[in-house]
Amino acid sequence: MATGKSEPEAPLRLGLFGGTFNPMHYGHLRSAEEVCEALALTRLWFIPAGHPPHKTAQGITPFEVRLEMSRLAVGDHPVMSVSDLEGRRPGRSYSIETLQQIRQEVGPTWELYFILGLDAILEIATWKDYKDLFTLSHFVVLDRPGYDRRRLEEVLLREVHPLLRPLKVERGFQHPSGHKVVLQATTLMDISGTGIRKMVRGGRSIRYLLPEAVRKYIITHKLYL
Repeated sequence: MATGKSEPEAPLRLGLFGGTFNPMHYGHLRSAEEVCEALALTRLWFIPAGHPPHKTAQGITPFEVRLEMSRLAVGDHPVMSVSDLEGRRPGRSYSIETLQQIRQEVGPTWELYFILGLDAILEIATWKDYKDLFTLSHFVVLDRPGYDRRRLEEVLLREVHPLLRPLKVERGFQHPSGHKVVLQATTLMDISGTGIRKMVRGGRSIRYLLPEAVRKYIITHKLYL
């Protein structure tokens, strides 16, 4: 009969990848795939924004349409799925409220990993209650073409907390709450929803920029014209 101690259970890790996803494309999907692998995420939820506070309602494709395109893009992936959480909540879609709701729903056993681009975190001071975000979740920061990651430390120390310290093993920083801000390298794809919409309006092909099911949905429903 074995008397040794049992192996500790692996932590439950939930990645949270928000965005307008108008539409979701291979840049989103490949980054998410690589983050899942690098951080051994148990689950990853794409969370389409319901009513983005930094964007005007005019010009934003309806939530239900963006949700359906996102679900078509993800398909039957074993780890990744799409959440309608922000579409079910009235009013502006603030990340602090989304994180608070998710923490309440999943309980304390899950580690949360909030995934965002370098461009977004450099503007973190414009977010509602942004300092509280770092007490609720780890942050995973993805490089973006044209943005300098050397600016990140300056922004974090100035805007988030002066006592953030560099991580010893990973590339990133430790928040006094114990949560980490991790810089995660992924395959850079200079694809954007803005560019895709512009190409559609110009009558140009968007094949191979996003999953074929999403491309067909856009054409069938005459989106972005």
